[in-house]
Amino acid sequence: MDANVHANDPRKHVNEEPRNDLMDLMNGFGGMALFMTVLFAVMVIIKFVISG
Repeated sequence: MDANVHANDPRKHVNEEPRNDLMDLMNGFGGMALFMTVLFAVMVIIKFVISG
């Protein structure tokens, strides 16, 4: 009984794409900060228009 088993070394990371994790983190943090700043500005403008 012969099983066709091809054991791969998990340390090879064959399917892993080379990425810059620090830049991904910085882009995500910057994008979220920008989104929150724009949202804050819009809410302040809406508050002033409503309280008018």
